[in-house]
Amino acid sequence: MRYYLRFLVMCPMFSILLASPLFYKGWYHIFYQYHPKSAVWGNIAWGHAVSEDMIHWLHLPSAMVPDNWFDADGVWSGSATILPDGQIIMLYTGSTDKNVQLDWVKYSGNPVLVPLPGIHPKDFRDPTTAWVNGDGKWRVAIGSKVNSTGITLVYETTNFTSFELLDGVMYAVPGTGMWECVDFYPVSTSDANGLDTSFNGPGINHVLKVSLDEEKKDYYAIGTCDPVNNKWTPDNPEMDVGIGLRVDYGVYYASKTFYDQNKERRISWSWIGETDNGRRSDELLKVGA
Repeated sequence: MRYYLRFLVMCPMFSILLASPLFYKGWYHIFYQYHPKSAVWGNIAWGHAVSEDMIHWLHLPSAMVPDNWFDADGVWSGSATILPDGQIIMLYTGSTDKNVQLDWVKYSGNPVLVPLPGIHPKDFRDPTTAWVNGDGKWRVAIGSKVNSTGITLVYETTNFTSFELLDGVMYAVPGTGMWECVDFYPVSTSDANGLDTSFNGPGINHVLKVSLDEEKKDYYAIGTCDPVNNKWTPDNPEMDVGIGLRVDYGVYYASKTFYDQNKERRISWSWIGETDNGRRSDELLKVGA
């Protein structure tokens, strides 16, 4: 295949956007959004590929396809969470004519979360990997905006079938617009190893990363998490989310991290865009990274 890159995860055909990675039972799993039958936007499903070394990938059948009212127009960005008993919980954005956000576990009582009053239906998406709080309850962050202020909302659950919105917002930055693909995870102030998403305690800071929908760039900041009051505070306000550090200064967007418990590291993935520069239509069938 003329345009097939050898050391990036690429779907068998047509475009690809990152959905969610994880390490599970000896295999790295990558889930990605793509149109299985066309090079145009729409009918998005979750493709699935696995690898033992993150270099050689085996593509498996689609993990999820639009087959319910709440994802009739596509299975979009989301995250995977591994529970202590080994279950995998998938949380993703479902696109429909009602524009609702959903959290997904493949069972008949699937819960659906909808935007709050005052938030546009399209400005509520991309749930994070869940983390467990000190009280044993799980939390999930979702990106959104109010007018031009980017915000992070946090929901709490004990069973992933019912969710409660916590008071206020975890963090907000005026003028940054819609926050897509929010990521939230701990980092050690003294050790180089990565940490499980639920790890917390002395010597731990938290990274808040957002993808700015208007700029199509990824920004992050390091700060302190206050789980009791559901607040996160940047260490350096001058290097705040959306105005300070970028994850990458190239064509790098909608990044997502996961904790690789196999090697005690945190790995960041993203999608790399490409543009149509007037080439022949047959060349547009090349695979996107």
